[in-house]
Amino acid sequence: MVRGILPAPRPDDIMYSPLDVAITVSEQLTRRGHGVSFYAAGGEGPRVTDFNRSSLRPIVQNNQDWQNLLGSTDLFTDYLPSLYDQVLVQDMFKRASEGEYDLLHFHHPEAAMPYASLYPQVPVVYTLHDQLDQQRRETIEAFMSPNQHFISISDNQRRGAPDLPYAATVYNGIDTKLFAPKGEPEDYLLFVGRIVEYKGVKEAIQVAIKTKSRLLIIGQVQAADQWFFDTHVKPYLNDKILYLGMIDHDQLPRYYQKARALLMPVLWEEPFGLTMVEAMACGTPVLAFHRGSIPEVVVDGKTGYVVESVNAMAEALGIVDQIKRADCRKHVLANFSLNRMVDGYENIFYDIVAADRLGRLQRQLSGTVKRAARPLTKIKQNQAATHPVKTARNKIQGVKAKVSGRRNNKS
Repeated sequence: MVRGILPAPRPDDIMYSPLDVAITVSEQLTRRGHGVSFYAAGGEGPRVTDFNRSSLRPIVQNNQDWQNLLGSTDLFTDYLPSLYDQVLVQDMFKRASEGEYDLLHFHHPEAAMPYASLYPQVPVVYTLHDQLDQQRRETIEAFMSPNQHFISISDNQRRGAPDLPYAATVYNGIDTKLFAPKGEPEDYLLFVGRIVEYKGVKEAIQVAIKTKSRLLIIGQVQAADQWFFDTHVKPYLNDKILYLGMIDHDQLPRYYQKARALLMPVLWEEPFGLTMVEAMACGTPVLAFHRGSIPEVVVDGKTGYVVESVNAMAEALGIVDQIKRADCRKHVLANFSLNRMVDGYENIFYDIVAADRLGRLQRQLSGTVKRAARPLTKIKQNQAATHPVKTARNKIQGVKAKVSGRRNNKS
């Protein structure tokens, strides 16, 4: 589950990568033979085993609905996203507690954490998509319980909350058939992302002006950020610096394929940065600031350049043509493919479910030992083989053997 207010798939005019990742992982796991139930507000739904729509009407059908919700000053409207989440979450935990699901997977911890501690027998996994600041860390820690596990999307993302019970880091993956090289690059730079201050579009414009380069800007402007666009982007638009607005996801590759470089001068601790991977998959090198996950995603000097300032980025542009576009593509295929991402999730889910079953059997064994009032020496020989203590121990060994066998088969 991602959000109870959004249909799946997301409306075309809304940028929301957590929902895209959730759908991709769910569909790929279904193709591998797993039973997957996906929860959302409505929509056509992903191609999974079971799509569960909310009983409430979706309140975000397009970007204008999204803007109205975010910009509302009505107190009850402010609570609506959380309330819509709870309609789905409570059903998920109820069905999981009755044995219908092996685990629950959420893409926003705040939606489920209050329930998770009330259902300690239900394994819960969260994928973290945001920067972990102090407020997020303290809130998450206030609701912690042993059945909750976290997946980071980069190692750097953990720095704000290093002590959470992380299951693993799983990098986001992309469709490398859709995002693939085609033709020869043209002489323009590219910026792709939300038009907000911390994404660095202002700095990208400065690089373009310093180097007298053509720059294409693709991204969404939310109502709350219109002032930023009007102040720091719009005055500099001309025949060389162009704002193209929101582009359909399927149309993005042709802009990446022809770009000389993608500019990523972010001003925050970027948790991952899908646009960098999309660009490199198309053979386009990335020029980025040294913030957050950037050094994990971009190989400095191999698939782009990681720098500290606008001036340094402008200088790096002078040597960006030394980057082999084939190396950019190879880097993505090796580290950020869909298969690589889904392998990561599948392994984590296997391990958590196996550990949960093992824990239950161990507790069963402990309880059985306490209930076994008679010493084993007094049990008849033909009864010892089916004694409940031995039965429980055999089940535990069976679970361990299955997990070991799965790992050997995957290697």
